[in-house]
Amino acid sequence: MKKYAVIVAGGSGIRMNSQIPKQFLLIKNKPLLFYTIDIFLKAYDDLEIILVLPEDHISKGQEIIDAWFDSSRVSICAGGRTRFHSVQNGLSLIKEESIIFVHDGVRCLLTKDLVERCYIEAKKSGSAIPVTTSKNSVRLLTEEGNVALDRNAVKLVQTPQTFHSKILLTAFKIDYKDKFTDEATVVETFGIKINLIEGEENNIKITTPGDMFIAEQIIKGISSI
Repeated sequence: MKKYAVIVAGGSGIRMNSQIPKQFLLIKNKPLLFYTIDIFLKAYDDLEIILVLPEDHISKGQEIIDAWFDSSRVSICAGGRTRFHSVQNGLSLIKEESIIFVHDGVRCLLTKDLVERCYIEAKKSGSAIPVTTSKNSVRLLTEEGNVALDRNAVKLVQTPQTFHSKILLTAFKIDYKDKFTDEATVVETFGIKINLIEGEENNIKITTPGDMFIAEQIIKGISSI
């Protein structure tokens, strides 16, 4: 079945203390976004990428594509007001039945294995949401105070959130709501249950300088093998 990866890269450099949006920061002389795109293109030969970028940075994204990738496999479109609208813009370019991955552009440490497992599960059951189990004690704030939760029952959600196109394209016709923090919440609001699969501990979202240091060390370690 046809495969698309909608990679959303609309972040800024505020929490990174950088003037450069974090998706363009360099690791081993390549932008962070390079590693994200590279994994998806290597996972499947018939996969195409839709890269969603802030309008002001589309030309910079095109430079990355032209420098390292087959441009026939990558399209670029402008993001929207929120993540929901950015994903919606990317999905508007998909016209055929397919499996669709939606991924944070700054989660550059995912593996081909995770991409493949998401595809297999989504093809079988319609959706695949990678999660990890909380390692920390967790408490829920309530009006009365706070209560401890069973951390084994608390799942930390990652991307790529993966769906059959019939589910995702239909769900994203819904009107935007503030509670839409990811694609899974959109699909659930539409009335469809989602399927969780095991994510990866290294599949972190690069947000702070500390995250960037971790990513550098992991990528350097992989490169030295």
